[in-house]
Amino acid sequence: MASDIDKNELKLREIWNQGNIPVILRRGGKGQRLRLRLPFSKSNRLWLQNGRSNSPTWVANGNYWEVPKAWFNDLVERSLERYGKLYVIQPYREQEKCAPACWNAQGHECQCSCMGANHGAGNDESWFVVSETFATRWGDQQIACRLMLRRE
Repeated sequence: MASDIDKNELKLREIWNQGNIPVILRRGGKGQRLRLRLPFSKSNRLWLQNGRSNSPTWVANGNYWEVPKAWFNDLVERSLERYGKLYVIQPYREQEKCAPACWNAQGHECQCSCMGANHGAGNDESWFVVSETFATRWGDQQIACRLMLRRE
């Protein structure tokens, strides 16, 4: 049986490989450019460049465009205007919030935002303690996808 991670990866590949809705892939590494798939049009290069001095790069063996990260916001707005919808695939990390008072608690009542997940478990040193009433930590990087729609 496929795990949730496998199912998520398959869904992301399906979205990346469909050809009707543009897809922007934002990668998390320093210096990594945006990757972009658009429905075919002979004017895609000019439309992407949009009068800028930099040219988009066509990556033929992957069938996608690469453009600077700095183009992201403008590209989202123009894609929504032109196509009406757009997928954005990007890395994210969940932030967990808890508190030493919760980790050190005894009994079963928990009123913390962790909903009892860390209640009475102690601190495994993965938390950044801000105060006696607040601590935070970031989960592992994951990939998320959202479908953005043009506002009518």
